[in-house]
Amino acid sequence: MRTSPLSLLLAGLLCVGAAHAGEAANVHAADAWIRVLPGALPAGGYVTLRNDGDQPAVLTGASSPAYGSVMLHQSSTETGMGHMRMVDRLEVPAHGQVALSPGGYHLMLMDAAKPVQPGQTVRITLRFADGSTLATDFLAKPANAL
Repeated sequence: MRTSPLSLLLAGLLCVGAAHAGEAANVHAADAWIRVLPGALPAGGYVTLRNDGDQPAVLTGASSPAYGSVMLHQSSTETGMGHMRMVDRLEVPAHGQVALSPGGYHLMLMDAAKPVQPGQTVRITLRFADGSTLATDFLAKPANAL
């Protein structure tokens, strides 16, 4: 039996697609939004991630063409002082969920390519430990949004 080059190419592309499904294939994003601050101040990105898979999914980063830099951060309060630190990873437990929300884990969106206005939608691609990605649309809301 002879295999055509086109068949080999299609089989290879299917394998690549399956390899990128990974953790992201089991994760669903809901209520994704961005708090837009005035001027050149960084924005915060918030979303609830639900993992329907049998294994944890580990969020390791994100990117967006609308921002020069997207980082995963955690806010906390200790002895009455607010703190924010960059984190390398956030586990979404198997059959569980994690909320990125004000005052907790969030995406720090820096260096907007152009000003983002409330009402606009911004595409952010979430990246997981296995290299898989989940493109998610975030709705921009004003600074006073909760």
